[in-house]
Amino acid sequence: MSTDQPPSTQPSIITQRITTQWITTQWITGKTLTLITLLGFSSGLPLALSGFTLRLWLTRAHLPLAEIGLTANLGIAYSLKFLWAPALDHFRAPPPFRALGRRRSWLLITQLSLAGAILGLAFTHPAHHLAATLTLGALVAFCSASQDIMIDTWRIEFFPLPAMGTAIAGYVWGYRAAMLISGAGVIALSATIGWHAALLLMVPLQLIGAIATLLASEPPPPATNTPRSIAAQFRAAVIDPLAQFLTRPGAPLILAFIILFYLGDALAGVMLAPYYTHLGFNRAAIAIATGIPALAAILAGTAIGGIAIARLGTGRALLAAGCFQTAALALYPILGLYPHFPHILLITSVTESFAEGIASAAFLSYLSSLCDRHYTATQYALLSSAAALSLRTLGGASGVIAQRLGWIQFYEFSVLSALPAMALMILLLRYYPPPGRVHA
Repeated sequence: MSTDQPPSTQPSIITQRITTQWITTQWITGKTLTLITLLGFSSGLPLALSGFTLRLWLTRAHLPLAEIGLTANLGIAYSLKFLWAPALDHFRAPPPFRALGRRRSWLLITQLSLAGAILGLAFTHPAHHLAATLTLGALVAFCSASQDIMIDTWRIEFFPLPAMGTAIAGYVWGYRAAMLISGAGVIALSATIGWHAALLLMVPLQLIGAIATLLASEPPPPATNTPRSIAAQFRAAVIDPLAQFLTRPGAPLILAFIILFYLGDALAGVMLAPYYTHLGFNRAAIAIATGIPALAAILAGTAIGGIAIARLGTGRALLAAGCFQTAALALYPILGLYPHFPHILLITSVTESFAEGIASAAFLSYLSSLCDRHYTATQYALLSSAAALSLRTLGGASGVIAQRLGWIQFYEFSVLSALPAMALMILLLRYYPPPGRVHA
C-alpha cells in the first residue's frame, strides 16, 4: 500500500535529498552522536552481566544445565517493562532529579540504581548462595530495562526520522562495545583476577551513562494537555497509547512478528556458554572469539544496516537482514561437528555478529517507525518488550530442550524456529509496510 503522492504534487528528488541531508547534518553533530553512543554503551553493559557472562560464571561453578537455562527468565523485566513505562512516560521524577527535565531525570535515577545493583552482584557467590546471585541478576535486569525505556524515549524524541538510522548506528556501536567489555572482557579478566574483581570494574563503567545524561539536552515535550483526575491520568498514561497502537491496521500481525523475530537467536544464544564449554573451548578461546573480532563484525554490520535503511528503506533492509541472520544461525550446528577448533569458533562468532549487527539496525529502525511521538515511552516499551518475550520465556526452556535433543539437533531446531518470523515479515511488508520507502 503506497502512500506516495501523485507525480504532480511530489517535490523533486534533488530537493528531497538536499532537505534530508540538511536535517541529518543539523541533528547528527559530533556531540549528539557521541552522546547517543555513550548512552548505547550504558544500555549494553548490564545485558551480559545478567546474561552470557552470568551463565558462564554459573557454568564454571558446575551448576546443572537446566538451572543455567532458567537464567534467561531473570530478564523477564525486559518483556514486562511496558507495565511501568507509562509511569515513567507520564509522571515527573522526584526532586532533585526533576530539575533535569521529563526524560533525563528518570534516566539518571535508573542509571544510578543500575550501578548499585551491579555492585551487589559482584559480591555474591553463586556456588554457595545461588539465590542471592539470581536475585541480584534479576535486579540488574530490572534496572537495565528501566534505563532502556528512557534511552529509547530520548532517542526517538530527540532525533527526527531522517536522522534515526545514523542515531541507531551510534547507539548500537556503543551498545556492542559495552557488551564486549562486560562479556569477553569480564570473562578474560576472571581468569586472572577472579569473577568478583572483574565484575567490580563494571561499576564505574556503568556510570559513564550518567555522565552522558547530564551532558545531554532535554527533548521538547509534546504539546498535550495534562489531565487532572486520577482516572483521566491513567487513561492518558496507559489506555490511550496502547489503544492507539492496538487499533491500527495489522496490529496483531505486527506484534506476532516482533515476538517471533528473535526466537531463533533466543534459543541459540542462551545455551552458547555451556555449548562452547561442552565443545572443549576454554575461557581464553571464548573471550577471543566473542571479543574484538566479533565487535568489529557487529559494528560493520550495524554500519551496513544503517546504509541499507537509508538506501533501501526500512522494509527491504529488514527483509534482507532477517534472511541473513537466519542463515547465520546454521553455523552453530556446523560448529558442533568441529570441536576443539578455535578458528571455526572464531568464524562462527564473527559471521553471526555481523548478521546480528545488520538485523539490529533494521529491526530497531522498524520499531521506532511504529511509535506515535505523543506516547513514545509506552509504545516503544511495549514493542521492545514484545521483542524480548521469546528470549525471556521460551529461552528459559532452552536448557531442557538441549538436554533432550542433544547439541546438534538443538541448534538445528533453533534455525527452524526463525522461519515463522520470516513468513510474517513478508506478509507485513506487503500489506502493512512501515512509513517511508519500504516496500518489499
